Amino acid sequence: MVAVIKVSSSIHRILNYNENKVSEKKAVCLTGENFPGEASKLSFNAKLNYFLRRMELNTNARRNSIHISLNFDPSEKNLQSEKLTAIAAEYMKDIGFGNQPYLVYRHFDAGHPHLHLVSTNIQPNGSRIDLHHLGIRKSEPARKRIEEVFELVKAQDKNRPRLNVEKAGTKAVTYGKSDTRSAIQNVLEAVLDRYKYTSLHELNAVLGLYNIRAECGAKGSRMEKHKGLYYRILDGQGKPVGIPVKASLFYSSPTLARLEAKFARNRINGSTNMARIRNLIDFQAAAKPKPDLKGLEGQLAKEGIAIVHRQNSEGFLYGLTYVDHKPGAVFNGSALGKPYSAKVMQERFTVTPQAVDKNRTATGKQLEHIAASLSESNPLEAGILKEIAGLLGSLTSVEHTADYVSKHYKRKKKRRKRGTS
Repeated sequence: MVAVIKVSSSIHRILNYNENKVSEKKAVCLTGENFPGEASKLSFNAKLNYFLRRMELNTNARRNSIHISLNFDPSEKNLQSEKLTAIAAEYMKDIGFGNQPYLVYRHFDAGHPHLHLVSTNIQPNGSRIDLHHLGIRKSEPARKRIEEVFELVKAQDKNRPRLNVEKAGTKAVTYGKSDTRSAIQNVLEAVLDRYKYTSLHELNAVLGLYNIRAECGAKGSRMEKHKGLYYRILDGQGKPVGIPVKASLFYSSPTLARLEAKFARNRINGSTNMARIRNLIDFQAAAKPKPDLKGLEGQLAKEGIAIVHRQNSEGFLYGLTYVDHKPGAVFNGSALGKPYSAKVMQERFTVTPQAVDKNRTATGKQLEHIAASLSESNPLEAGILKEIAGLLGSLTSVEHTADYVSKHYKRKKKRRKRGTS
């Protein structure tokens, strides 16, 4: 079992995200504890207002909402709702939220069974439950104990038998017809907290594997000034399609201002995984016969590493970014050293036009290949990668719709009346 904890200042956004999944029949509310009445039958407004009234007891608390996902191994797809509810109750009790109002949702939009837990850290007397290092202090011990008690697959057990990773049950998303925002949200959940990127450029190298890109606003715009971001879907040629979605519309609100804190942390801790990529490339460079760049990418893919190409409209390759899916490390070629930059790599490994044109981003088959290489050591993460690989084709399947024109531009200007003398 893997627990992911996200702290927020907007219970409305968290609750709205889960209730939307319920209305789309992609989730069910299993239970709600410490609510007046049966929480699973309460309306959205009733649940929201109960949380808000509790939060009014401490208006000084900036971070007053918590959103936790409990992710189980893909082999545990037959876990019954009663057992999942008991697991959620034990987990919330162990981390100090057993007496807090909380909701338990079971989601069906991924290749592995998982729960979402929604609660607040404001207690009935107005005091706050300490959220500092909650994952290290309480969540990790709770996770390990629950794995033993409920006989779950252990997240850190690398010696267990190989498990079959089933394909995700996510419905295909067709642009212009289905909810593309939900598809982007699924990708962001799989990427933002798992990879160690130190800039927006490196983050986009990972998102680009899933045909998504984050963009700042135009220079001097309000979006740029307030460090907001747009997230866009890309087609097979890397061109944006459809209307961009603001970061604030996702429940985690991944704006540039928030991501910069991750950039800073990753700069400190991210250099430990460089040697693995360098050694694998150097080994292939010394092989006989030496592969071309496309062949190198195939060899690295077996080790869970993808190479993202940066090239101009004429196909000129001017940059490489390396994404190591196993530790979640992301490096520009220049960060690894001059021998791994785009210019030198083209000298070390022959580049064919086909290799440059077709490898700007990883294809769904490449991602499935990477997922297969991870299935034994980490089947949960392999399931996530395989799920997102399934989104690639659906995200880029464009259905033409009527051009969107904002009502702001349709509004007729009122003619000013001239004053009479």
